[in-house]
Amino acid sequence: MAAAANTRIRYGTVAMTLHWLIALLLIGNLCSGFLLANVLPDDAWWHVSAVQFHKSVGLTILILSVLRLAWRVANPIPPLPAGMSLPLRVLARGTHYLFYALIIGIPLAGWAWVSSSPRGNPTFYFWLFRWPNIPFLASQPHAAKVANSHMFHEWHENLAYATAILLVLHIAAALYHQFFRRDDVLRRMWPWSTVEGT
Repeated sequence: MAAAANTRIRYGTVAMTLHWLIALLLIGNLCSGFLLANVLPDDAWWHVSAVQFHKSVGLTILILSVLRLAWRVANPIPPLPAGMSLPLRVLARGTHYLFYALIIGIPLAGWAWVSSSPRGNPTFYFWLFRWPNIPFLASQPHAAKVANSHMFHEWHENLAYATAILLVLHIAAALYHQFFRRDDVLRRMWPWSTVEGT
């Protein structure tokens, strides 16, 4: 069983748990967001509840992502495998930083979108309590709200599509490391695997 903190050999249980939990929630919310925006009918009786659930999961991703970033700052990650070229190293690290920006940026844009909406529909976090809007956006005049709502909607949507593309590339890279390079990149983030030196 891996230790809670990261080591030079593999990720710890905290990083693993946050990684896979965020991954599952993110994939689910990307799918639900696409369906709500493009496939499912807006006038269905369950539509409002589905939107509330989507927003609640998004806010959960935001909370977990901030926690993961804080844990990442406090716990250095394992180094990249020896033998990786400089371009691959830059690409790998750049992808990770971009992921952090996107998984925090998508829910922030969604929160800003809801806060700017002239409709004023509240957000109930898993129907437990009312999640507050961002004050300086919620208090703006109607015309500003309309403009900001359209802007943040586009940001939210474009960031989601960018994340979907990056997610596919991330999975492809993990499989490349596992089956072509045959190194420990995937195994050191997989909870039930063993890594050489552990």
